[in-house]
Amino acid sequence: MAQYQRRDAFHQRAQREGFRSRAAYKLQEIQRRHRLLRPGQRVLDLGCWPGSWLQLAAREVGASGRVVGVDLAAVAPLESANVVALQGDFTEAPVRARLIDLLGGRPCDVLLSDMAPKLSGVRARDRALEEALLEAVECALPEVLRPGGHLLVKLLESPEAQQIAVRLRGRFERAQSTRPRATRKGSSERYLLGTGFLGELRSARRAT
Repeated sequence: MAQYQRRDAFHQRAQREGFRSRAAYKLQEIQRRHRLLRPGQRVLDLGCWPGSWLQLAAREVGASGRVVGVDLAAVAPLESANVVALQGDFTEAPVRARLIDLLGGRPCDVLLSDMAPKLSGVRARDRALEEALLEAVECALPEVLRPGGHLLVKLLESPEAQQIAVRLRGRFERAQSTRPRATRKGSSERYLLGTGFLGELRSARRAT
């Protein structure tokens, strides 16, 4: 059954259209609905392997934009001149500093995160790993995302993830959850879309 799931219609379409994975169509649907990506933006993509979101983001921001990705796994080079992928651990401060350098020394306009833990099948362990990834994104927001910027982050259905989602919602002017059609059947994943990042000081005031 798992093999069949990997080779569904979206997988076949990705092969035909030159995307590295079916995940491109999740971002494509969100882009069509919300115009998250615009020409000239600086975009940071967390958990970017194998690179389909990098491909789509590079197309949307154009030659005047910049797309930087990071993943624990090495990403094969992409053809677009405005894209670079770094192999590393986003939770480490030196890696985040390098990402900012690659973005031109400034935080990004749009932060994408399709990160997910490597599941072990042990529910408590998997939930703890998911919580740790989301907390890393949450803590790094003031460092990597400019005030007024936007966030798209994957969430798995668990109490821990939902608690962090509530906190993330409070750090943006507007926030909503979405589940693209290209999400695999049976998957618990959703995406939180936050627009208008309030910044570190303003979000802290709102929480008090």
